[in-house]
Amino acid sequence: MKAEKTEAIAIWMVEDDALFREGIRTLVERTPGFFCERAFSNCEDALNDLRTDDAPRILLTDLGLPGMSGIEGMRKVKELSPATEVLVLTIYDDDERVFEAICAGASGYLLKNSSGEEIVSALSQLVQGGAPMNAQVARRVLDLFSRMGGPKGHYDLSPREKQVLHLLVQGLSKKQIADKLIVSFYTIDTHLKNIYEKLHEHTRSGVVAKALRERLI
Repeated sequence: MKAEKTEAIAIWMVEDDALFREGIRTLVERTPGFFCERAFSNCEDALNDLRTDDAPRILLTDLGLPGMSGIEGMRKVKELSPATEVLVLTIYDDDERVFEAICAGASGYLLKNSSGEEIVSALSQLVQGGAPMNAQVARRVLDLFSRMGGPKGHYDLSPREKQVLHLLVQGLSKKQIADKLIVSFYTIDTHLKNIYEKLHEHTRSGVVAKALRERLI
């Protein structure tokens, strides 16, 4: 068994529903070539282990979690381990969460009503470099990006605000942007408040979507 697990692909899972978590864990364990190395009920515990142990090849995570959200959790996972592929498994299929998940580094997005066969297929696709999604989620993604070819907008952004916006679209956190531009966290916070106000948006995903759609960067 040890030899088999050494060759198999390690998966970590973050899911607060204990019954669903155990069901997926059993599914993974029964799938040749994969094993569920760790299963957590929250992102904080997963991140604590990730800071001290070898990173998994795949992280399977929910979005609606107690404490830190799945979106923020996967963003931090990608900071610590860029090579880890993230597969979202959630009940949410609205535009904002789908877009936020993709911006945070998700390689795949499935809904919890997916069959065991679909989940196993998605894991295999990830390993092969694919980006598995439910059909309805894939349609939302196509619709989102089809709306990003509109005319270039003009919002009187300063050169520094455009720099900050560009880094925000790349998925960097406020702290990472501050470090990259060698300024304080509070300075970046002020720039972001100005950007949100000028673009008439109230969420990170809204700002990123408008920046891409209207070619602001």
